[in-house]
Amino acid sequence: QVQLVESGGGLVQAGGSLRLSCAASGRTFITATMGWFRQAPGKEREFVAGIRRIGGTTYYADSVKGRFTISRDNAKDTLYLQMTSLNFEDTAVYFCAVARTGRSSSRPEDYDYWGQGTQVTVSS
Repeated sequence: QVQLVESGGGLVQAGGSLRLSCAASGRTFITATMGWFRQAPGKEREFVAGIRRIGGTTYYADSVKGRFTISRDNAKDTLYLQMTSLNFEDTAVYFCAVARTGRSSSRPEDYDYWGQGTQVTVSS
């Protein structure tokens, strides 16, 4: 089992920045791929960014490319999401997730463990 706890969400004005963190505990050696997803009210959960443990390969949704940066500190078992140039459409609950597979997947069903989420609200 892997436990994930997100932090860093909050209220920010449009154009501002936030950094989310996700601390992993438990069997962290199985965290081959980690990712961020988000879910806005009335919408499905959508992929935001992912990073593979081996090699650190990163990949992003088109909607956040160039604005968000995903990173991980394997020594601390912590995942980060640096978000800049935030806009109203970024408002959502953000979840971190872990996949045991080493593939670069953007599908929620490929992820095995999930955090509880942290709210990000962008005001106009």
